Amino acid sequence: MEREYSIADRQWDYEDPDNSDPLLAPWIGVDLDGTLARYEAGKGLGFIGEPVPAMAAMVQKMIRNQVRVKIFTARACDPDQLPLIQKWLADHGFPELEITNVKDFQMIRLYDDRCVQVERNIGRLIRDGSSIKESE
Repeated sequence: MEREYSIADRQWDYEDPDNSDPLLAPWIGVDLDGTLARYEAGKGLGFIGEPVPAMAAMVQKMIRNQVRVKIFTARACDPDQLPLIQKWLADHGFPELEITNVKDFQMIRLYDDRCVQVERNIGRLIRDGSSIKESE
């Protein structure tokens, strides 16, 4: 199914009325290992797997549609990982993207292989139909 990515329908707590500060622009986080790049256990932090085709295409489409995308990864806590990630992005046809491991009020969505969505202000788990044991 083809989707258009838009962030115009979201209300922000911290607005930039004249759109002059790009750091206040809303953004979408995309996890690296296991989401945008294939994760291979035991390869170590010096290795980033090949792109996951469906996610790579989605991220490229968001970028073409001028959506602000950040790589959201635990690797960002190690400054030595940043050049490795930027090289991986460039090697696979992505522009230079921001890399972080910190959420802020401008993040509107996060794509991650480990997340479980929770209904806002309710606490109910939103499931995709797969079986999830509550004790896990």
